[in-house]
Amino acid sequence: MVTRCAGVALAAWVILLACAAQAKERAGERAGERLTILSWQAPSTLNPYLSAGAKDVEAASLVLEPLARFTPEGQLIAWLADEIPTLENGGRSADMMAITWRLREGLLWSDGSAVTSQDVRFTWAYCTAEGAGCAQAAKFDGIAGIETPDARTITIRFNAPQPNPYAAFVGAQTPILQGAQFAACMGAQSAACTAQNFAPIGTGPFTVVAFWPNDVIRFAANPQYRDPALPGFAEVVLKGGGDASGAARAVFQTTEADYATNLQLAPELLERMAQGGRGKIETAFGPLVEYIALNLTDPDPKHGAARATRAHPHPVLSDALVRRALSLALDRAALVEIGYGAAGRATCNIVVAPAHVASTANDACHMQDMETARALLDQAGWRDSDGDGIRDKDGRALSLSFQTSTNAVRQDFQAIIKHWWTQIGVGAELRNINASVFFGSDPANPDTFQKFHADAQMFASMFDGTDPETFLRNWRCDRIPGPDNGWQGSNVPRFCDVEYDRLTEELARSGAPDERVRLVRALNDRLVQDHVLVPLVARGRVSGRAKGLAGVEMNPWDSEFWNIAQWRRQAE
Repeated sequence: MVTRCAGVALAAWVILLACAAQAKERAGERAGERLTILSWQAPSTLNPYLSAGAKDVEAASLVLEPLARFTPEGQLIAWLADEIPTLENGGRSADMMAITWRLREGLLWSDGSAVTSQDVRFTWAYCTAEGAGCAQAAKFDGIAGIETPDARTITIRFNAPQPNPYAAFVGAQTPILQGAQFAACMGAQSAACTAQNFAPIGTGPFTVVAFWPNDVIRFAANPQYRDPALPGFAEVVLKGGGDASGAARAVFQTTEADYATNLQLAPELLERMAQGGRGKIETAFGPLVEYIALNLTDPDPKHGAARATRAHPHPVLSDALVRRALSLALDRAALVEIGYGAAGRATCNIVVAPAHVASTANDACHMQDMETARALLDQAGWRDSDGDGIRDKDGRALSLSFQTSTNAVRQDFQAIIKHWWTQIGVGAELRNINASVFFGSDPANPDTFQKFHADAQMFASMFDGTDPETFLRNWRCDRIPGPDNGWQGSNVPRFCDVEYDRLTEELARSGAPDERVRLVRALNDRLVQDHVLVPLVARGRVSGRAKGLAGVEMNPWDSEFWNIAQWRRQAE
């Protein structure tokens, strides 16, 4: 019997609970098996196209799936597609102007309707529609059009030769949406589609039962999942809120939860919690980097709707000498020791993985240099004229607002960075914001990291897969968040450099491995040597699982839940 539960109209954000009962009945022997996940950075949407936050992309990956994804080793594997298109199998054209994917046969949406090539084409049209404010727009750069000659075939045509065509629909950031469900959500309407964004119909192992934003999500096993023996659990409860310490305690000490994500804790605390043997720390290094973004625009409220837009350059941080001084004052090795231990490595780059593409041109940043930092501020005309320890110029004190999400490690970082900056005569006003709000997707929220109503802010970024091309496109001029795109742009510092944009286009056209490495390094160096981004720590992805939870394979290149269908309970 085909179920149509997921197609029922939603009231606000809650799907009819009858859907959960029906899914449980179809779960057979899984009935009663519940997986509890703690994500203290609580999801605020289940539409990854409307959020740049990993917390939202990860949660959505239980439901929405791409054509292909990456293994923990960084290998590209087919997912909803029947194979990876290559030159050898004829899936890629010899001129690199097209790639053709074939959907697996018999794929169904969770409402029982067929997945077709039209859904794939719709997803591209949805993200690229004018006014959509699509957070993943960089993934679709260079696509001239998509053809669907039959229900299973998708041919993506590019406007120039594409050496790396595995961006769109590859990895957790660009899954397939059901066209029928999102048809009325194009362009400026996308953010207003609450029912669709909170409960997307998908092909993944689970369906949404109920979603309370920034709080709890209840999932049930997808009765239409392509493998009838999976998933290994009848339901998943993903709980948000709290903090990393409480999440770790729930797995390692009280056993209230099976899994906890993003355990951003001081290393000695995490290790002490895990010593009881009730759980295991899962760690994997990939492209995740903690860094400070410096605002090149003025966040002063006096500018009204034009606040933190390029209409008003930053009165202090527009000066590269000041930005460089702020970076030189930092001791990255000390930050690693304080916040991450073996789960972190000091870095001077925004692209740290794969290792062979990492630049060596910025290694001098590993040495804290207070003397040079002070000299640069002197050169920029900032002096302590009134003897209060904080420099000033033209009647303005050199004091910055510095924000980040609420987390013990980040607050420790804020405190010591403020101390270092004070030593060079720079004041800092610290602010921390609830992570669910800071990384939220509501365009009306004034406190998101994309609104950037501060001078400096600290967070982490990463990318899908092992090729950083689309990641580096995030700092193009056309990726700046603003009121015209619903504040969904990825270029948070408001950096705009014609040469940088040109290099991204050159990278998109280059197929020679050595040349691609050169260009990746050049783009990385342009960002960090201009001190728009101030890299701090290359972080390992760190989570915790209960001893009785099997099947977990930590993946630094894709969603942490990439293989959640295989997760299962085992005897301890």
